[in-house]
Amino acid sequence: MFTTGDKLTPKQARRLRMGIGGLAMAAMAVVLVIRLGDGSSLLSVGLYGAAFALSGAVIEMSRRGRTRLGMAVLVAGFVLVLAADWWLRSL
Repeated sequence: MFTTGDKLTPKQARRLRMGIGGLAMAAMAVVLVIRLGDGSSLLSVGLYGAAFALSGAVIEMSRRGRTRLGMAVLVAGFVLVLAADWWLRSL
């Protein structure tokens, strides 16, 4: 698709990051359904719901051209959600 010297155009970068945000949203939705099936705490389910909303915000940021900021928010938010879920499960 791309050779080593090719760079993404801004439009391609937006679409790529919107796709990544969509995949992250789908992954969080699956994890949320699994957590609901396990009967986990409401707080844990709320965390994954927040991550789901965060993915939507990243898609919107990418659509408006804030792709780098959106990816930074996505990665930082998911790290915080996963760390908080791990911490809640260890209590």
